[in-house]
Amino acid sequence: MVVRVDLPVFASPPGFRGSGLPGMQGAAPRCVLTLPRCRLRSGSKSVVVLMSEPGIPQPSAPLERLLYELRTEAIRLGFSRLGVASTAATDREELIHAALQSWLEKGLAGPMTDWLTEHEPLRRAPQRMLPGVRTVIMLATDHSLPEPATARGGKGRDGVGQVAAYAQGDDYHRLLRQRVNLLGAWLEARYPGCRTRGVVDSAPFSEREFGWLAGLGWFGKNCMLIDPPAGSFFFLTALLTDLPFPVNEPIRVDHCGTCTACLDACPTGAFVAPRVLDANRCISGITIEHHGPVPDELRRHLGDWVFGCDVCQQVCPWNRHAPGSTEPTLKPRSGMQQGLLLVELLALDEEAFRTRFRGSAVLRAKRQGVLRSAALALGNAPSAAAAESLMRTLDDPDPVVRGAAAWALGRWRETAAALALRAEAALVARQESETDPGVRREIAAALAGCG
Repeated sequence: MVVRVDLPVFASPPGFRGSGLPGMQGAAPRCVLTLPRCRLRSGSKSVVVLMSEPGIPQPSAPLERLLYELRTEAIRLGFSRLGVASTAATDREELIHAALQSWLEKGLAGPMTDWLTEHEPLRRAPQRMLPGVRTVIMLATDHSLPEPATARGGKGRDGVGQVAAYAQGDDYHRLLRQRVNLLGAWLEARYPGCRTRGVVDSAPFSEREFGWLAGLGWFGKNCMLIDPPAGSFFFLTALLTDLPFPVNEPIRVDHCGTCTACLDACPTGAFVAPRVLDANRCISGITIEHHGPVPDELRRHLGDWVFGCDVCQQVCPWNRHAPGSTEPTLKPRSGMQQGLLLVELLALDEEAFRTRFRGSAVLRAKRQGVLRSAALALGNAPSAAAAESLMRTLDDPDPVVRGAAAWALGRWRETAAALALRAEAALVARQESETDPGVRREIAAALAGCG
């Protein structure tokens, strides 16, 4: 039997997730159609398929054909892959929301508690974001990968602060918002009358949960969405639409198995249990969302992280072959991948800080948060080269930054005696003029350590 079909029917773009053709739900990723014992003869506008077996599914439904074209357009715009989920309530979704509510009530959301609680009704009802929404097109975008530990000699560099891999390039929000809006405009033009709304993670929408429903991964023990061929180093973007596209099946198998690498590696012990994170202890939550003084018992465990943390992803076996990204906007800025010089960070005033990180996600932590974390990092790895910088930081206009510098200087009792004496003298001098009660307590504790 000879069947002539248009080429786009069987061409398989990268990022295919197994739905979009009749009978193909649950098929292997990146595979549209397998033609058993057939021969292909190319033509200028079509492919001639010589089939020896009947029963090959045909893409006859308009929405299935449209979904295929949408995948192709999404890849063209720069998304890595996509899946489709229904907004219809399911038992699993209810369980997810119940777990979130319990997590919030236990106080495990840390600095994000108020925001998450306030917007929980929106998260539970996507219809409030787009009336009549029926499906959510979940789009994954691979981002840059962290520098291998082997390149750092297995540890951080003295005087250098680490930044999470996703934040080493330009702020991803603008790029992904532009892309998803272009994809929504393409869909509305291709199917007049339909409605769309693009959502990046700054909106109250459960991207991770819908990513699971769309077949883009399973929930790892580190709470990350993990995609079998791509790991977890990717962003999620959502395109809501009122079109009833065919949907994907979630990954229902726990591919973490008995592995506990992420739980064991967390420096602050932030995982209460597998898939349960205490954001109060998470380095990412502390360095990005929490701008005040860091609890004393956690400071030594922050290491040299000044923005975010990649530890639980770095040790995950599923990230050994993560693809990373060649997107110029997401590539690390100059010096970012190798880390930020901590003494340079401490020298930035507000204007210089905004200029240094303009267009970067690091701005979210604010000057107070970044300089505080930089001072703590220097306390965790004292060096003579940083002494003068920390002593000058005792005069910083921000009391949180001054307090962190005082704590760092108090850690210097293990360094050379002469340096410890200089640090003690600087703390005593600052104590005489300090007016902030919190900073005075930090200086007193630091002097006790110096003694």
